Amino acid sequence: MNIVIVGGVAAGMSTATRLRRLDEHARITVVERSGHVSFANCGLPYHVGGVIEERSALLLQTPESLNARFDIDVRVRTEAVAIDRDARTVTVRDLDSGEESALPYDALVLTPGAAPIRPPIPGIERALGLRNVEDTDAMVAAVADARTAVVIGGGFIGVEMAENLLHRGLTVTLVEALPQVMAPLDPEMVSPVHAVLREGGVDLRLSATVTAIGEDDVELDDGTRVPADVVVAAIGVRPESGLAADAGLDLGKGGAILVDEHHRTSDPCIYAAGDAVVKRDALDGEETLVPLANTANLQGRRIADTIAGREARNRPVLGTAIVGVLGLQVVTVGWNEKRLVAAGRPHRVIHTHPLSHAGYYPGAEGLSLKLLVDPETDEILGAQAVGRDGADKRIDVIATAMRGGLTATDLAELELAYAPQFGSAKDPVNMLGFVDENRSTGIEDTIQWHEMAAAHEAGVPILDVRTPAEFAAGAIPGAVNIPVDDLRERIAEVPEGDVVVHCAVGIRGHLASRILTDAGHGVRNLDGGYKTWSAGVSVQG
Repeated sequence: MNIVIVGGVAAGMSTATRLRRLDEHARITVVERSGHVSFANCGLPYHVGGVIEERSALLLQTPESLNARFDIDVRVRTEAVAIDRDARTVTVRDLDSGEESALPYDALVLTPGAAPIRPPIPGIERALGLRNVEDTDAMVAAVADARTAVVIGGGFIGVEMAENLLHRGLTVTLVEALPQVMAPLDPEMVSPVHAVLREGGVDLRLSATVTAIGEDDVELDDGTRVPADVVVAAIGVRPESGLAADAGLDLGKGGAILVDEHHRTSDPCIYAAGDAVVKRDALDGEETLVPLANTANLQGRRIADTIAGREARNRPVLGTAIVGVLGLQVVTVGWNEKRLVAAGRPHRVIHTHPLSHAGYYPGAEGLSLKLLVDPETDEILGAQAVGRDGADKRIDVIATAMRGGLTATDLAELELAYAPQFGSAKDPVNMLGFVDENRSTGIEDTIQWHEMAAAHEAGVPILDVRTPAEFAAGAIPGAVNIPVDDLRERIAEVPEGDVVVHCAVGIRGHLASRILTDAGHGVRNLDGGYKTWSAGVSVQG
């Protein structure tokens, strides 16, 4: 068989190497438009920042090493320019010589990836992107003598670039059109990210857009000008589907290539994978765009299995993702609350603020966790975690639970590894399950941070059960302070009827709600306590 693969990074090389391991006799040709294949594109920002010092560490394989080990014909600086579906050939152009040739195929695999979005801003040609090794070389050269930088876009890549430009010693401004960076996070979860960026020295310009890029600065929509020896565009990506569209293949959401459960396009001889293709959302089965390396690599492997005659299917995606921000781990999986609200989907929200491991063992760090649950089925709909240690493994456990079909209450039953330097006897994931069990069985009723203002306006008493010192340091408007340890003796001071209680993170509030419920009050405990409320209002106001 003649197998031609267009694109030589994650999905493409995963297809090629897996296929060779399954079929020693297939003729496998990979064409890649850039000058490098099989490079660690997720590591590119860290080479710009000097964290990964050696450029060679990013180059996992070369055309020569791939040919020697896998007998794959790898052609770099070669662009696929046209597909003749009737003749089953793909025309490729050597970018150095300009010569064109036709490669016959029995199976064609399209893995062209995604390209940075370049909005029509005057001067946008000066903005640098970061897609391949050549882009990285250009950016390293640009920052060598620079002192100021503006990063346009506060998504995962924009935040990573801001951090790495700081590492290079530049003064960095991050411009984001939304009121927050990292849109997959809900407002109350992103507050620590804003704080660590500002503490690290990033000039964070939120709800702002760049209207023009000058020779040494950028102009914002409010008329201010920000110095910028270097400008980085990290606004997002779009699927590289032009070759597929020109060949008449079906496209889906965002112009991405449509594939079936076996990664076949609308032409059964052509497969596609990676950032250029439509994915299926694991929660609702709808089309989605998730440009993640994990999924791209898996899809490439599954295409190879299918071509080799093995049973393999395209799995739906949860969108599990992580980014490091100046020592902070920021992790998400599934849907956020904003998306659930927009879709009109009922959901139960759980916030907790545990420690990364046992508090009595040195080095424990605080975590902020958010779990979203279907109130009827107890299905886990999504989760977010932010903290300096342990956020990654908690989301990985939850992502695994979602993939395995476990419910939120099932999290309480997980037997997780414990020693004081690694976790707690009641792991934060177990605690999410315990809280969900209380909510789902009616032991506790809660109120969310964004509902507190309405409760206050409606005249519902708000009882703060923290210590007087905590109350004096900051309080929710209208709250009255009765510490939980004094509540039984002072319960007569609580007005009859419904009441909202809260503490710092929800634990003391839960105990107070049980005391007050037993006394005949209707009680709602503020989910996540004062810490969640203060984080939310700091972002949304």
